[in-house]
Amino acid sequence: MTAFHRMIFGFFLVLMMSAHARAAEAPISGVTEECLGCHAALHPGIVESWKKSRHSRTTPGTAMAVEGLSSRLSGRSVPEELKGTAVGCAECHTLSPQSHKDTFDHNGYAIHVVVSPRDCSTCHPQEADQFSRNLMAHAHGNLMGNSLYQLLTQSINSLPVVEGSRVVMKPSERGTDEESCLYCHGTRLEVTGTRTRETEMGAMEFPVIAGWPNQGVGRINLDGSKGSCSACHTRHDFSIEMARKPHTCKECHVGPDVPAAKVYEASKHGNIYSSKGSGWDFDAVPWTVGRDFGAPTCAGCHMSLLVDTEGKMVVQRSHEVKDRLPWRIFGLIYAHPHPREADTTVIQNAGGLPLPTDLDGTFAERFLYTEQEREKARKEMQSSCLACHSRSWVDGHWERFMSTIRHTNGATLAATQLMQEVWKRDLAVNHTKGGNPFDEFIEKVWSDVWLFYANTVRFASAMGGGGDYGVFAEGRYHLTRAIREMEDWLNARKAETEKASPRKK
Repeated sequence: MTAFHRMIFGFFLVLMMSAHARAAEAPISGVTEECLGCHAALHPGIVESWKKSRHSRTTPGTAMAVEGLSSRLSGRSVPEELKGTAVGCAECHTLSPQSHKDTFDHNGYAIHVVVSPRDCSTCHPQEADQFSRNLMAHAHGNLMGNSLYQLLTQSINSLPVVEGSRVVMKPSERGTDEESCLYCHGTRLEVTGTRTRETEMGAMEFPVIAGWPNQGVGRINLDGSKGSCSACHTRHDFSIEMARKPHTCKECHVGPDVPAAKVYEASKHGNIYSSKGSGWDFDAVPWTVGRDFGAPTCAGCHMSLLVDTEGKMVVQRSHEVKDRLPWRIFGLIYAHPHPREADTTVIQNAGGLPLPTDLDGTFAERFLYTEQEREKARKEMQSSCLACHSRSWVDGHWERFMSTIRHTNGATLAATQLMQEVWKRDLAVNHTKGGNPFDEFIEKVWSDVWLFYANTVRFASAMGGGGDYGVFAEGRYHLTRAIREMEDWLNARKAETEKASPRKK
């Protein structure tokens, strides 16, 4: 840095320090002050967002003093040097520099670009540990490490090219995968070199990170950790309010494969949220049912610490989402008991495929929740339901939900039996003969049955009702129509074959 640039840097630093000291309610470390001195001018959106955050207003030491259900900090051994100042730029971006492959020298400080769950665990160890055992944290590996899922990904992301009269699928570019499936599942970050850029402070060298930017829930970070806290607690507010609102979950759970958001918006719970939610307190800890909010959001059902109006715990906070999920209703290919392990690449069905069920719907039981484990998760989930609804209401809803699982799995079985006959007759080429079981027309109709329509019906049933999503809006009507379409297609091909090869009399 030249003398002129050092002078400009110093000017910014002096100018901004007093302003930030006034804006923040908690003391700010000297290193963070230096960060703010430049970045307030260069990236005002980031700085202003941070200034509104709880991190800027509270020190870890102050947060640790809060006891009981109101505590927001699970860490009880925060490093001494971090206790007395606000959690700012330096407190996150300079942690454990030796473990981050993207660490680089920045104005005399060892800075890393990507903040990981392992960094966040310095103050939030329980949450980071729970999330590490969550399917979401393993989302990248569960997709990329499953050979069958990779065939599904290829059937979607490959580039179609017409050669003669045939459509040939060419491999997708890395960027295509990163902005499609891996946007939510998370990329694998890699430092591929460095690049010198001209900045307002002069020429500076920065690491080049493949797979960046990304905030997918299963991102593989440069310190080896899995996941991204900012997938839900978006940078740089890191707001509990944002994580509790359904818009955040909608980013990935919008459908039609996982239609949670649109079903929620159409449900009675979503209707109440849309009508009354502006008056709810989304920042309160613990979250009081009926007082702070009047209907569940995604977080209320799946993660949040809930209490009743007398302060009695309804359900404890958990970042291990499967704690309240007895069934996995996302069809792969059938709805099935929830996997025991977050790493689903270990699952293998009786036919040797990396699926939680056989093609006839039989569960790969040794990898999935037992009946007792499902019962425990059901009770945990229903604890939040019973805070607003009677036992008869909740039991009646659950009976319908279980009926829906049986019905949609039965319909999926019918479609799969048709698909197996198609493969047997060599009318399509599946994985057993070197093909892709998801890329031909009839295979895509089959995939629609379980990936879209059966899923939509199940989500509508599970989430307190989704109105027409259970019937005409990608629901039962489309489910049965697709099966009839498969039947008609198969019968037409069989007739063509018989016509081309008539039996000898």
